[in-house]
Amino acid sequence: MKIMTYIAIGIVIVIIVLVAPMTYQKLSGDEQEGPITISKGKETVTYSQAELKDTLTPIQYKVTQQNGTETAFDNPYWDNKQDGIYVDILSGEVLFSSTDQFKSGTGWPSFTKPLVKENIVTKKDAGLLGSRTEVKSKEADSHLGHVFEDGPEPTGLRYCMNSAAMEFIPKEDMKREGYEDYLHLFN
Repeated sequence: MKIMTYIAIGIVIVIIVLVAPMTYQKLSGDEQEGPITISKGKETVTYSQAELKDTLTPIQYKVTQQNGTETAFDNPYWDNKQDGIYVDILSGEVLFSSTDQFKSGTGWPSFTKPLVKENIVTKKDAGLLGSRTEVKSKEADSHLGHVFEDGPEPTGLRYCMNSAAMEFIPKEDMKREGYEDYLHLFN
């Protein structure tokens, strides 16, 4: 009888781990549909979903447009130690600074605060395993990740982001890329 109980528990765990993320995505109803218009500096660009799929890598599309999550510890910025800023992969809007990045042990890049708070939009999202706060970029409406109230001081927040939603601009490239207004962070 004990072995049957353990098998049943194992099956339930497998179902939760494999099915819950897919079910949550379908229930959330936040997957992008139709074209999206993004301001990139002084120009405005409209992308169809087909163009977005051609512009972004499969993981970038899954994360930014379908509220996906990349694999922990298998993404480019989870352990980044370079000075620089992170911008939205589509719009280029400034999101985070390496000066606010910390090692959270989660396998995703984590920050105590956004660099430009106005470029971040948060909203509660309710899932099968409880509610959490989603973080999106304001201009591109890209899903970036989630914010949790278990971070270090001074904010007590942990902005747990997906590398796939962001581009890292190293300090030495910031002027060339048009982000010289943020170079003072690294003096």
